[in-house]
Amino acid sequence: MPPLIIWALGVVGAVALARLIAREARRINAELHPAAPAPVDGEAVTLERDPKTGVYRPK
Repeated sequence: MPPLIIWALGVVGAVALARLIAREARRINAELHPAAPAPVDGEAVTLERDPKTGVYRPK
């Protein structure tokens, strides 16, 4: 029975370590890549292609 207990403790430790690593990864990603503000309705500008240069410009 002792090998089963050691195996169970190893599994519990591995799960705890995986949760710790996942939480830390989410924290670091949130710090490095803050959420972009949501686009506001009405801010979108219609673009029109300039036939001479091929560049898109606001209408």
